Amino acid sequence: MASNNKTQIIVEPGKQELFVIREFDAPRELVFKAFSTEEILVQWVGPREMTLRYEKFEPREGGSYRFINGLPNGMEFGFHGVCHEFTAPERIIQTFEFEGLPEKGHVVLETTRLEELPGGRTKLTVQSVFQSVADRDGMVASGMERGVVDSYERLDEFIEKGVLSFSTNEL
Repeated sequence: MASNNKTQIIVEPGKQELFVIREFDAPRELVFKAFSTEEILVQWVGPREMTLRYEKFEPREGGSYRFINGLPNGMEFGFHGVCHEFTAPERIIQTFEFEGLPEKGHVVLETTRLEELPGGRTKLTVQSVFQSVADRDGMVASGMERGVVDSYERLDEFIEKGVLSFSTNEL
């Protein structure tokens, strides 16, 4: 059964930020777990044709991460960031940087908020703040929307199949 939840991406002209808003048919604790557990993230983040592996994953204040996306043809793309806050099950604040740009320092500050909704549902709001409008527009032009939509549809599939579970001891 396909989800009726749609991913909304808000990109206002001339602003250095964008918002991604999405609802999930799962409790907030479960969605937080999906965003903060390496073994789960590698199964749903990114476009379907790409693989994901973490070289480092420290989901805590002061931690950092680095992951590699791979294409079937062998091409790989690296990303890294620093974790500023992991407050279960409500908020994640971290930086994000694509390593493939000719110049370093195009860092994005991402705040992920998880809001509990009635009926065991969750509303996700991600605010990404870029250093410039050009950086933001470059990310959008790179195909980011397809990757985000594909990722959240994959997460829906895991939720529907009951692949994800949790206990309150895990938070």
